[in-house]
Amino acid sequence: MNPVGGRISGIRLAALLGAWRRGTRQGAADLAAAVELQVLDGHLPVGTQLPAERELADALGVSRTLIGAALDRLREGGLVASRRGAGSWITAPGGDIIDPALPEREDTIDMSRATPPAVPGMAAAVDAARHLLADELGRTGYTGQGLPLLRERVAARYTERGLPTTPAQVMITNGAHHGFVLALRMLTGPGDRVLVEQPTYPNSLEAVRAAHAIPVPVAMTDEGWDFEGIEAVLRQAGPRLAYLIVDFQNPTGWRMDEAGRERLGRMFARARTSVVIDETLAELDLGNEVAPSPLGSAILVGTSSKSHWGGLRIGWIRASEDILARLSSARFGLDLGSPVFEQLVFAELLTQPARGRREEIRVQRDALIDAVRTYCPEWTFRVPEGGLSLWCKLPEPMSTRLAVAAASHGVQAAPGSRFGVNGGLERWIRLPFAHSPHRLTEAVRRLSVAAASVRDCPGELPVT
Repeated sequence: MNPVGGRISGIRLAALLGAWRRGTRQGAADLAAAVELQVLDGHLPVGTQLPAERELADALGVSRTLIGAALDRLREGGLVASRRGAGSWITAPGGDIIDPALPEREDTIDMSRATPPAVPGMAAAVDAARHLLADELGRTGYTGQGLPLLRERVAARYTERGLPTTPAQVMITNGAHHGFVLALRMLTGPGDRVLVEQPTYPNSLEAVRAAHAIPVPVAMTDEGWDFEGIEAVLRQAGPRLAYLIVDFQNPTGWRMDEAGRERLGRMFARARTSVVIDETLAELDLGNEVAPSPLGSAILVGTSSKSHWGGLRIGWIRASEDILARLSSARFGLDLGSPVFEQLVFAELLTQPARGRREEIRVQRDALIDAVRTYCPEWTFRVPEGGLSLWCKLPEPMSTRLAVAAASHGVQAAPGSRFGVNGGLERWIRLPFAHSPHRLTEAVRRLSVAAASVRDCPGELPVT
């Protein structure tokens, strides 16, 4: 199995461990416990290559004897494996030893990403775009805010959803995440606070930290958003920016209703806090009800990656013309525009109905639900009306251990800790329904075996 976490340096590991000593006598035990905590919190994934004993001893300011004793404890507990000439690495506790020198399993099922394959009309859209490309070849290829054709079609989509929009209010980007990073760059500085949901999309948290801003979480509740909590953070922390996913929230699957959006808009207007709404999953509505209108007072970012294909790196920002002008200036420090050909392909795809994609995802969602109920009946979840994943509550805090163990059973899974500002969420795991029904069923069957090994109580497992 290839290492998931790569190699970590002694200096980086020392910073990650922080104040790991709890006393003066039990140094090896304290160090082993600190490493174990980082494994359980997901900061040291399975396969992470540990620094050499001398390097780590120098970084921590301790003896090699103490480092060796701590590694012995970790090896005895099944959290670390070692081999002469290859060093030591994080492995699956209680499961098979995962050697970074071994090749990755060919039948590994990736349940860590909610990324469906391309829509059936992709090849036809590419052919149509190829003919349109001839008109662009005599131009510079730098499209500023994006090709007029694509901006018109994105604007028309918003108008159809109940938010009148002109092409001048649309900027084409290289995905929704790119749009969010642009907003971060323009609206925040080092030390500024950014309000986020807890749990939330992990890459958004990484973007906030990369901007040297501070994510301030507001926990999602069993009923969705905690509006009182959001209001308290706006009042007490004074965040410069907020980042929210109000359509099939990633990873919980909640969708905010019309009344909630109006209330949210009023709160942010009073606080004079800018808000970015991530609409990555907005069009993956699997229900039959009329969808709520987009929050027009916010900066809206969207992408083609979930609705059409992750390999089509095209997204957009919908905002006022004034904000887009400022974003255009901020963008020059990151990139000079989005690829012309991909814009033409996406513009063609927007002329096709998305019903087939929704039906495909609905079938996959139902297959995953059936598989979880069959193989993992103790796991609980709320059936989402859209999006791409189930947010499953586990019978005990074991999410990171389960993800580590699942790797040895041919499943890559994202533990709950990845979706939290400061780790935690060990009773939760996200399961995307972005594979075929057969593959989803097999993935959950493997996860059930991994979960049984983690809990040390295999019991009876269904037979396929």
